[in-house]
Amino acid sequence: LPLTRLMTPPDTVEALERDEMLNAVELGQWESGKSVNDIAACQGIRIRRHCRPAASMAEVEAEMGAPRNILEKIIWDKEIEVAQGLARNPLEEVIESAGKAPPTRDFYGALAAAHKRNGVPALIAEVKKASPSKGVLRENFDPVQIAQAYEKHGAACLSILTDEKYFQGSFENLQKVRKAGVKCPLLCKEFVVDKWQIYYARAMGADAVLLIAAVLTDLDIKYFLRICKELGLTALIEVHDEREMERVLAINGVQLIGINNRSLETFIVDTSNTKTLLEKHGDAIREKGILVVGESGLFNPDDVAYVQNAGVSAVLVGESLVKQADPGRAIAGLFGKELVH
Repeated sequence: LPLTRLMTPPDTVEALERDEMLNAVELGQWESGKSVNDIAACQGIRIRRHCRPAASMAEVEAEMGAPRNILEKIIWDKEIEVAQGLARNPLEEVIESAGKAPPTRDFYGALAAAHKRNGVPALIAEVKKASPSKGVLRENFDPVQIAQAYEKHGAACLSILTDEKYFQGSFENLQKVRKAGVKCPLLCKEFVVDKWQIYYARAMGADAVLLIAAVLTDLDIKYFLRICKELGLTALIEVHDEREMERVLAINGVQLIGINNRSLETFIVDTSNTKTLLEKHGDAIREKGILVVGESGLFNPDDVAYVQNAGVSAVLVGESLVKQADPGRAIAGLFGKELVH
């Protein structure tokens, strides 16, 4: 079966259609039995899926060739990783655990309130040990200590990296921060390709999850949004270009859009990407009440002011904070002033 069918079962497709969350083209694609890569290509998605979670990476590459960029490589590994996670923690058990998790905290509301309170974009501070492009960012990495410092110095929300292979994060870090009593809402920063990850994130303490439009078809985004709504999670939907922005704005129920200034294919950063996209789509975004988050390439007050003037209400920052001796105190340097919590 095409992966889209595995991820989006018939009863859910029917429910999405009833809720008027599907258009005729999407329904036709699903019913036609097209592969997920064919459907993705129709939507301008360049990241391929191998759809063979039980295979080794060597077997995948023998069939499809090498990954075409770092994001595709991450996603191919993630498909295998999710299958292994499902084997250790079956979906039914994870759904049960998610149902017993403490109530979620309002991620969107926390950002909106902080933006109003401080007059600058609300901060989503990222708990991040490493990245594929920069390697290890912080050797003495204590996720709880960093999270507490961020909260103390005015972060509205926190982003916890959960990818292990490329970012040296973990779902355990997410759970540790939640259990440590940090009150800021928590974003699970993960490369989501399967509903299991969303339920698992909820079970481990997440209040929000990241969905990347460069990876997910429109139908998958709608399906995952439905799951998030059922779980009380906020979805931060990340876009990188014009096509992705248009796709996401056509989907009902979107609350948060993140504009990533870093190409996930080349890892080149260009902060003018935020300005370009908001100049064209700012009116539509405001009409829908969507809050925009600026991501990547933000290191000083001038960078923050630039994206604020472009129209963002929040920023997600990791590298420029976590590399400092005192990540919490580095927040004032980023904004040019102390943030009121």
